[in-house]
Amino acid sequence: MNTHVSHGQEASYHYKLMRRAIDRLDNSEEPVSLEALAEEMHLSPAYLQRLFSKWVGVSPKRYQQFLALDHAKTLLRSHHSTLETAVETGLSGGGRLHDLFLRWEAMSPGNYAKGGAGLTIKTGWFDSPFGRVLAMGTEIGLCGMAFAEETGEGTSYQDMASRWPAAEFNEDAAALTPWVEAAFGGSGEQRLHLIGAPFQIKVWEALLQVPSGHVTTYSDIARAVGSPKAVRAVGTAVGKNPVSWLIPCHRALRKSGELGGYHWGTPIKRAMLAYESAERETLAGSLAK
Repeated sequence: MNTHVSHGQEASYHYKLMRRAIDRLDNSEEPVSLEALAEEMHLSPAYLQRLFSKWVGVSPKRYQQFLALDHAKTLLRSHHSTLETAVETGLSGGGRLHDLFLRWEAMSPGNYAKGGAGLTIKTGWFDSPFGRVLAMGTEIGLCGMAFAEETGEGTSYQDMASRWPAAEFNEDAAALTPWVEAAFGGSGEQRLHLIGAPFQIKVWEALLQVPSGHVTTYSDIARAVGSPKAVRAVGTAVGKNPVSWLIPCHRALRKSGELGGYHWGTPIKRAMLAYESAERETLAGSLAK
């Protein structure tokens, strides 16, 4: 038990360090050297390099190239995926996502209307590349993932539990561990249980069509779900996505190229986009050899 708490405290501490570093880089008009950043953070350059690369997915130098304040606009210009193209090329949620095979099943509208009555949802806290994460799952698959570093563990838990007020919640991290490990790079089949209103589920299924390393816009999603004028409603549905990261709402940007909001904190959205950009470049580099 003490080890679990210690690991959680370490993850939270490291995330806060990395957030400070990211804020420093984002707000600098000139490139910041690794040595200067390390001195400001009271860390050795080598340790900062390792920690930053582990949590953000790229080195501080690459971060400044990948995730300058206009990075979202760069992504939108160079890696903007219309959902129709994603489906045509086979890059859909039913295929490969985060190097794992992902299947999903949606709850029927009638059952959703009951507020989760009759559902038993297992819960557990885990470390992730983006800080502490709350995982929730039914017998079918993961139904919730919430990142807590910006909002706090208590608030994140209450937020998720309130979505299915009639459900029974049992702490059982061990039962969720294989799915959570698969979500962050482990092997194995990943299953999701989408619990939401019919329109929300249509939006979440559309998000599953956006490949890693690519982005889309709220207006693209609105067209994909057959409601081109419902951009505001789409934005609301994106914000209520209960399975962050696996249902990649962080890949949805405003048409202007601005990041837009993120339910669990914009710094986490930035880190996720940087992480996926780094993976994409690494993969492209290996294929080019």
